Amino acid sequence: LDDPGLDNIAGEEFLQEVFQILLEEGVRKGTDVTQKVCDWKEPLELRELLDLELRSDGEGRERLLQRCRDVLRLSVRTGHPRFFNQLFSGLDHHALAGRFLTETLNTSPYTYEVAPVLVLMEEQVLAKLRELVGWSSGDGIFAPGGSMSNMLAMNVARFWHFPESRSRGNWDLPRLGLFASQESHYSIQKGASLLGIGTDNVHLVRTDERWVLGDPGGPGVGGPPMSPSLSLPLRGKMIPEELEKEIQRVKAEGSEPLFVCATSGTTVLGAFDPLDAIADVCARHGLWLHVDVSLGGPPCGGGPAVPLWVLIPLSLQAAWGGSALLSPKLRHLLAGIHRSDSVTWNPHKLLMVGLQCSAFLLRDTSVGGLLQRCHGVGATYLFQRDKFYDVSLDTGDKSPQCGRRADGLKLWILWKAVGSRGLGWRVERAFAATRYLLEQVKRREGFQLVIEPEFLNLCFWFIPPSLRGQESSPEFWDKLGKVAPAIKARMIRRGSMMVGYQPHRSRVNFFRQIVTNPAVTRQDLDFFLDEIQELGWDL
Repeated sequence: LDDPGLDNIAGEEFLQEVFQILLEEGVRKGTDVTQKVCDWKEPLELRELLDLELRSDGEGRERLLQRCRDVLRLSVRTGHPRFFNQLFSGLDHHALAGRFLTETLNTSPYTYEVAPVLVLMEEQVLAKLRELVGWSSGDGIFAPGGSMSNMLAMNVARFWHFPESRSRGNWDLPRLGLFASQESHYSIQKGASLLGIGTDNVHLVRTDERWVLGDPGGPGVGGPPMSPSLSLPLRGKMIPEELEKEIQRVKAEGSEPLFVCATSGTTVLGAFDPLDAIADVCARHGLWLHVDVSLGGPPCGGGPAVPLWVLIPLSLQAAWGGSALLSPKLRHLLAGIHRSDSVTWNPHKLLMVGLQCSAFLLRDTSVGGLLQRCHGVGATYLFQRDKFYDVSLDTGDKSPQCGRRADGLKLWILWKAVGSRGLGWRVERAFAATRYLLEQVKRREGFQLVIEPEFLNLCFWFIPPSLRGQESSPEFWDKLGKVAPAIKARMIRRGSMMVGYQPHRSRVNFFRQIVTNPAVTRQDLDFFLDEIQELGWDL
């Protein structure tokens, strides 16, 4: 015990080499359009290549460095310009620096004494996000993902209406009713289960998405007709009148309506619920209104179009990130969000901060704060009341977590680097990219829109030559549903790009393309369509 148990000099030398590997393999190659998006291996082969077994004795430096290279080489490059598979993508160098700083500090922002800089940063970032929502004051906390932020909203709403539930639980509460649209995120169902409310008490409200057809047919008869007269002005928004009906029905059945979750940017279709009208319903019934803006952006089908000239060459691009609330031209599309009681916002998606960064925001200004009263237990080994500084800065008791990552630092660094104006400009560029791709899809033979996009979500089918003109065939839709999975399997094995697909209600599998990476250019978007056409031509 007389000497340190770690060799700091050797450790620093190891880190220097790891940093070079990260820069070359992770950052440079990970964002290089000439590299593969992934080097696909089947699970058995991958296990053998990685040598995952943990042994009694350690390995030497060179072997460990090779393992670091292997991890980067064999992983999916989510920062690649042709990675479109998730709602997060791309790599912002400033945010990455913030992530390095966070890991190096290795602290939890639950008390000011152990994380003074990070606590103050978190306070400032949360205040700025609330300001963008339209609140001059309020509360908030960072949570490990949008799902957990939504669950925090549900828990706080229950405490707000039934404060005794914190100590007595659900056993003597009335049967509670939660409401969300048919297009809402699945975390509402999971939250109801986790909180003991029960998934049977989540009432999914009808949306206005329907087919407006020039001839008979539609999804209810095996799929929409492939007719040029197809028009879809309605896009999966919650219908406020249906919400009112559901609330009345639940009341009549003896349940107690509690919570409404509206969505601004649904996961698949990118729909935006009408917040003002939903807020009116909630106000009439005294319900908590939560808005899930995890995607954090506005429609691109409405409002002024963004000129395509903003898709300037890669060499002139700055890092991209942001949300509609950061764009003065687009924030009106979230009209009414200031009337909500709470908001979930995921900067790790459109703000491209990096996983994970999710803010749970509240309008609450009550004495003691709802978050603190709902979750706080005052553990005396952390939250002593007789500290020598302002203990209101010990914010960790607001969260159900104890240890918590300082997810605000990387967002703060990014914001400092590009400013609110820069983030807003990038939002508008993202919509220009989507509009460009939309026009190309409409022009190309064999590409058929599922729905006219309102957001960054561009949903479409690719119809191979063998199926064209066969729409009236009984097997058409079944065969079309197998096209997207087959194309995706080919593209992943080739390593050329990645994009998601899914079925949706009565619709068979279709592609969902979302551009959230500022490195994406026209050439990448053209390549995207060319590659799908090439990979699916012989199906």
